[in-house]
Amino acid sequence: MARDKLDQYRCTVEITVHIAGGKWKPLIIHYLLSGTKRFGELKKLIGGVTQRSLTLQLRELEASGIVSREVFAEVPPRVEYTLTALGSTLTPILEAMKSWGEHYLESKTRKEDG
Repeated sequence: MARDKLDQYRCTVEITVHIAGGKWKPLIIHYLLSGTKRFGELKKLIGGVTQRSLTLQLRELEASGIVSREVFAEVPPRVEYTLTALGSTLTPILEAMKSWGEHYLESKTRKEDG
């Protein structure tokens, strides 16, 4: 991302939300943490995402340097997505989100049971 574009953000949290936030990006990153995936695998794992939305989100993550895309010269075409070294630095953030989600679910379950 060009320096002049970075200047539009008021704080670094805003940058993080722009790069890795949204409806599908955190899930894409989460599933890529376990290794390289093909487009169809990601679509199936995420569920509910349209082909167009997944394509756009993957392109944005690729443009930001979070995901790399490898195209293989095969018939039918094969494309694989992998987290880059930079993308892997999001691991603690996704782990914290997962932990928070588990805690939230647990607290809601206790509240309903009690």
